[in-house]
Amino acid sequence: MPAPRARASALAPVTVLVLLVCGVLSLAAVTMEVGWRGLLPGLALAAVPVGPVLATVLWLDRHEAEPPHLLAFAFGWGACVASLGALVLNTGASRLLDRAVGDVTSTSVLVAPLVEEALKGLGVLLLLLKQRRQFDGVVDGIVYAAFVGVGFAYLENVLYLGRALGDDQPASLVAVFVLRCLVSPFAHPLFTMAVGVGLGIAARHRSPSRRVGAPLLGFAVAVVLHALWNASAGSGVASFIELFLLLQVPVFAAAVAVALAARVREARLIARHLQVYARTGWLGESEVAMLAAAGERRRARSLAAARGGRGAARAVRDFQETATELAFRRDRLRRGTVESSPQEELELLEQLARQRREVLALLPRGPGAGDAAAPPSTT
Repeated sequence: MPAPRARASALAPVTVLVLLVCGVLSLAAVTMEVGWRGLLPGLALAAVPVGPVLATVLWLDRHEAEPPHLLAFAFGWGACVASLGALVLNTGASRLLDRAVGDVTSTSVLVAPLVEEALKGLGVLLLLLKQRRQFDGVVDGIVYAAFVGVGFAYLENVLYLGRALGDDQPASLVAVFVLRCLVSPFAHPLFTMAVGVGLGIAARHRSPSRRVGAPLLGFAVAVVLHALWNASAGSGVASFIELFLLLQVPVFAAAVAVALAARVREARLIARHLQVYARTGWLGESEVAMLAAAGERRRARSLAAARGGRGAARAVRDFQETATELAFRRDRLRRGTVESSPQEELELLEQLARQRREVLALLPRGPGAGDAAAPPSTT
């Protein structure tokens, strides 16, 4: 087993243990404040927006789905590590301000955004540093950052909902649920996505100024957006609605536009870098066209499922993802962000050839079969 894989296998149990310990401590801290009566219903109510928000984020990542264990780490980092750190640091900052000036009202605007965005952004940075092959650019940065943000928002919502439950005022509970779970479920993911965009830009460039400046700028944007959000939430209903409509909605639209533009760029990148494999016989021209279009990729999987069941659809998906990894690898080589490794490329090509043969065997008239050339020999 190669040394990097051995190290990754050794780190996995440690990572899980750290997440579990931090998660238990976070839940214990929340329980101490809201009690079991607030915790259990809070856990259920806070879960309502999680599925739809994560599904929306995954929709953006349709060219190369991120490994489930990395997405689980991102969510766990937000829900366990970042949340625990925020509980400790925000509470400590509030007590220091109370002793120093006797006023803690500025904590949510001046302290919490810095602390929380730093902790959430650290999780995305760790993924970039430790899983460089899985972090190809802006789309990946957005996806991982959003998962961290959703995890953080989940535990924070448990705390706020639990407090509302403890007030024994149904109207207060309804207001908190509507505001945090229905009106603004994208708030924390949106803030952290700014950091993800910055790290995604850094992952695509060798320039020191961009590799340092882009993440710092993203962090600054995240902190400012977070501070404005907290300020509006504490300044009355009218001010909150005004800022929500004038700032949060346009920012959310801009974030979606950035994500969609990045996905279009990825499609063009795939089409460009797979052409060399079409010229050398590893792929057919129509296969390249299918791989470069999200709609065609989805149609190919649907066709495979209709003709060969879930196994055939899975085979097509695996073929698509290996081809996409090859394209992204060539792009990283072109930009000089990774070292050349002919052996790694050959292994991916052999894997692609096996998967392609399986797809063609399952679907002899399937996508790309019409002009498919036999792969070159790898022996």
